[in-house]
Amino acid sequence: MRVTQVEPIAIVGMSCRFPGADSLEDFWALLREGKSAITPIPADRWDVEAYYSEARSPGKMTTRMGGFLSQVAGFDPSFFGISPREALHTDPQQRLMLEVAWEALEHANIVPADLAGSKTGVFIGCGNYDFGVHMAREYAAFDAHLGTGATVGISANRLSYLLDLRGPSLTVETACSSSLVALHLACQSLLSGESDTCLVGAVSLMLAPNQTIIIPRRRC
Repeated sequence: MRVTQVEPIAIVGMSCRFPGADSLEDFWALLREGKSAITPIPADRWDVEAYYSEARSPGKMTTRMGGFLSQVAGFDPSFFGISPREALHTDPQQRLMLEVAWEALEHANIVPADLAGSKTGVFIGCGNYDFGVHMAREYAAFDAHLGTGATVGISANRLSYLLDLRGPSLTVETACSSSLVALHLACQSLLSGESDTCLVGAVSLMLAPNQTIIIPRRRC
């Protein structure tokens, strides 16, 4: 049976950051060459020796390896109209989305200012809360910027605010399917006419060992 798509959807620009690939070109090369991007846990994430154990035990992990971006600390806040103080209290996931979204627009030959006031939607998948959990323990560091900086939902809203976009702006969290669900919602928004253009992305940075720590179950 032949299916005719009345309202075609086109991907006109892309950008990415993946373990072992800091750009789209690097990612394609990684796939072509069949290389592994799994590396030892970087020292700037957490002290692996403090958490590693060969045996399954409370508060420990059984691996020294993982998939990590080469660096997540570098950021030029002034480029995005963010003060240095606010940047310090902003989840690196939000900062990464700003950088990659801007690169995707450049890749699409779209001038960001031309989108101002348009029905452009932003759909972001994000399901990692490491930054917020860490900052929740740092009471002395609390300030007005942390309210938005440590909130996962702001990942999409920062893009909409920066570019003055008037379409839907939402962050979805459905665990490992977050990116796919964000893409699905963007397609639905385009097909319904709710949005004319969409920025779609997903981010998940492991900044703490929490998700890797194994909690043994007692036998009953």
